[in-house]
Amino acid sequence: MKHLVILAAACLAACTVPSQGRPADTLAGSATSPETTSAKERSAPTLHGDIPIVIAHRGASGLYPEHTAPAYKTAIEQGADFIEPDLVVTSDGVLLARHDNFLSATTDIADHAEFADRKKVRATPLGEKEDWWVDDFTLAEIKTLKARQQFEGREMKYDGLYDILTFDEVMDIALDAAKSGRKVGLHVEAKWPGEFAALGFDMPDLMVAAMDKKGLKAAGIPVYIQCFEPPFLAEFASKSDLPTIQNMVGPPYAAMLGLDYKLEDIHTTGVGAEKSMILNADGTTSDFVERAHKQGLLVHVYTVRDDHPGEGFADSRAEFRALYDAGVDGVWTDYPATGLLVRDAE
Repeated sequence: MKHLVILAAACLAACTVPSQGRPADTLAGSATSPETTSAKERSAPTLHGDIPIVIAHRGASGLYPEHTAPAYKTAIEQGADFIEPDLVVTSDGVLLARHDNFLSATTDIADHAEFADRKKVRATPLGEKEDWWVDDFTLAEIKTLKARQQFEGREMKYDGLYDILTFDEVMDIALDAAKSGRKVGLHVEAKWPGEFAALGFDMPDLMVAAMDKKGLKAAGIPVYIQCFEPPFLAEFASKSDLPTIQNMVGPPYAAMLGLDYKLEDIHTTGVGAEKSMILNADGTTSDFVERAHKQGLLVHVYTVRDDHPGEGFADSRAEFRALYDAGVDGVWTDYPATGLLVRDAE
């Protein structure tokens, strides 16, 4: 599926997840009112009856440029259960935290005259696209770039201030938080692994090696591995016992890609569903969650945004409430504070 998920806005995910609720010890060292604690302890209509997790989509990306240290750290401070790094691969085989494998939307590469001749046209399922592509750059070259906010209407004053992070650096943020008493999980998405495999990079091997080297399991950091590409998830599962999430792109893109998702044929730990699969335009909900739960699948949903609530909802709070009431097991959001506020309300 490669570039389609980039261009079609199907954006969005060696240790174990103790349960589908909040990671073990995730509240350690955090300020929690008695009222909030009471709300978190109540039963929920999720697969296992646990409180749904809030997944910081590329960090608190509604507030800071995505996949930057302040975005991740702010999400952790707000109380997100998981942070979500998307992974791509540089030309020298380094895992990088970027949603796209082109660089113009979220970095200042267009301002770097030294890279002007690297811009090239590539074919995508939606036609040709001219851009700078991450696999044409070494890590050292990437580190000369700075991050930018890509969505209009969001704060731009941080553009050009923050580095592009490696997966190692994202893991360090989570490990440092755990040391200070705030354990946060990693909900890791492999982006276009088939494309990178064609270039000679085995993303499952790179990811497993990186996580083992950092000692995530020993540190008790919960991890999910997510991807839109079923072959990647099957290969990853053959090399690791980490729980996997089969992301599902909604219509009409599934048909364009020749994908025919059937919940009965999905054998991962769960699914990453586009929210329109669950929320109808009139504010009602479908039976998607019920059908997935009958198959024993967790349901994580993408993506709720304060600045762009879904059709049929007055604001993101109403959207979160509908998803929680529908029994989803987790929600990706650019604004984790809002998701937590709604979830933990009496």
